[in-house]
Amino acid sequence: MAVSDNTRGLILAMLSSLFIGTSFILKKKGLRRAAEAGTRAGVGGYTYLLEPLWWAGMITMIVGEVANFVAYIYAPAVLVTPLGALSIIVSAVLAHFLLKERLRRMGILGCVSCIVGSIVIVIHAPQEHIPSSVQEVWSLATQPAFLIYVAASLSIVLVLMLHFEPLHGQTNILVYLGICSLMGALTVVSIKAIGIAIKLTLEGINQFGYAQTWFFLSIAVIFVITQLNYLNKALDTFNAAIVSPIYYVMFTTLTIIASAIMFKDWSGQNVSSITSEICGFITVLSGTVILHMTREEEPATATGSITWYDGDPSKGVEEAHFIALNNSDYFR
Repeated sequence: MAVSDNTRGLILAMLSSLFIGTSFILKKKGLRRAAEAGTRAGVGGYTYLLEPLWWAGMITMIVGEVANFVAYIYAPAVLVTPLGALSIIVSAVLAHFLLKERLRRMGILGCVSCIVGSIVIVIHAPQEHIPSSVQEVWSLATQPAFLIYVAASLSIVLVLMLHFEPLHGQTNILVYLGICSLMGALTVVSIKAIGIAIKLTLEGINQFGYAQTWFFLSIAVIFVITQLNYLNKALDTFNAAIVSPIYYVMFTTLTIIASAIMFKDWSGQNVSSITSEICGFITVLSGTVILHMTREEEPATATGSITWYDGDPSKGVEEAHFIALNNSDYFR
């Protein structure tokens, strides 16, 4: 019996989540080992590039992303995207056993809320029009509304990089993941264009003779490298079981927004779908808040600051990651 395209897409999406969830753990272990031999990635170090375990995680992530990319060719986004939530479960379980990063009950509730909310958003998100050529993607990408979105996203990224990262990058997970997610949403447009170009070229209609194809390819490469850099910083600084769900939620949400603006599909939504999407966003927001609360529920010091310890026995006292934050600065 022939296997349907949707079944192929489903299998590829599930394998993608398995590989990506595992890659978070491998890269985290590699970053920990690299931190013992040099400067941590969270403060600008690049010694992790010499760590084989980090490269194993990188290769695993690439395999997962390739599987995810191919899955979108066979199955619609409404089927593939929600399955990305499986990577959260994979990374959380592996982090518990391999990294000794205990996820509290409230943290589990936060993860579940993030997953449920994201699935609701994706299921009720507007169906996007699938472009039939790279030129059509370029036409959609140069619409005034989408250009405004791109300008706003890049402006926020620059503000996060230049202003908030030096001040709050080590204490607020949303700084690093905000950069990753904003750029990731824009990368999706380029990846979609590249996928269309490859598919049409394999069918005998060469798309690599157009400058737009190479432009999208260049943008995708630059944005992916930048995302990986800041994702490494997030993984090196924060708990992997927290990084994974928040990154997934932010990336999924921003991707849906970018896609809706670019393809103008919101006009076809009914009241029921819009209401469901709002409920999904509220659920996601609640889950994100719960995840932050579980990180902050540590005994306070006598001076009124918050202190926590990452519990890594491989580090000496000097590298023990005792972080004391003034409450007014952190919640400002």
